[in-house]
Amino acid sequence: MRTRNIAIFAGTMLLSAVVGSLVGPKPVLAVAREIIELQRDVTTLLQGQKDLQQQMIQDHTVQKTLIEQSSDSVNKLNSTMSSLQKSVQDVQANSGTRLDTMSTQVQGLSDNLEEIKSRLGKLNQQLVDLQNSVQNIESRMAGGAPSSTPTGAGGSSVPGPGSASLAPTGGASGPAPSADTLYSNGLRDLTSGKYDLAHSEFQDYLKYYGDTDLASNAQFWLGEIAYAQRNYDGAVEEYDKVINNYPRSFKLAPAHLKKGMALLELGQKNSGVKELREVVKRYPGTEEERRARAKLKDLGVAVSASAAH
Repeated sequence: MRTRNIAIFAGTMLLSAVVGSLVGPKPVLAVAREIIELQRDVTTLLQGQKDLQQQMIQDHTVQKTLIEQSSDSVNKLNSTMSSLQKSVQDVQANSGTRLDTMSTQVQGLSDNLEEIKSRLGKLNQQLVDLQNSVQNIESRMAGGAPSSTPTGAGGSSVPGPGSASLAPTGGASGPAPSADTLYSNGLRDLTSGKYDLAHSEFQDYLKYYGDTDLASNAQFWLGEIAYAQRNYDGAVEEYDKVINNYPRSFKLAPAHLKKGMALLELGQKNSGVKELREVVKRYPGTEEERRARAKLKDLGVAVSASAAH
């Protein structure tokens, strides 16, 4: 369309020039010169239009290529974002289990430290008893008592180095391992993932040493083993034993928390929320309270102290 208009314009100018030459008084040579210049101008215009069309075609091709490349980049970005979103979802799905496992391991290490402190205290007491026995023997020997058979007031032998004062504590008799050995082995196997072996060791601990200070801890670890093995019904039963049988145990807060978590895993949302609210109400400022609040928030449940009983 544009070419035709230029051609018409050029023809009109040429015709005007011819007519003017015929009408006007200009010489023939001047008219011929003007016609030649007009033809040259028309040729230049046509060539310019051709070059412009070719440039437009090249620009269109480049733009089309850029658009296709941009579309490919957007598609790749969408695919990458979808993969990233799936990875985030997988991490979120597995984070709860990983946190529970880490919490169990940290609590196991904490109990290991407590058990070591307890054993150090017992060793210290045994050393004090041993020192007292040695001093007693030395004082009797200095007072002229027979050194070969030192006896007490009732005729019984006075304990000396290596005697019953250094015997394993815990009241174990016969083939049963000592309390310290059972508990330490149970914690070691629990933290290393040997749940069946740890379960047997903590059961033996409760069987032989159920009246010791660490009995409630052993009971709690039985609940943790069941939870780690996804036996949530069994976990609830074991945590209930901590709550009901050991009212002064320092494992009460984690027992309530993990019982609530186990109930949620069983689909018992109302009961699980009640346990978590119990933790928030009864144990403010603890790590268990923080975890309970976080879980209630994830569930979209308001933290209501009045709802806990």
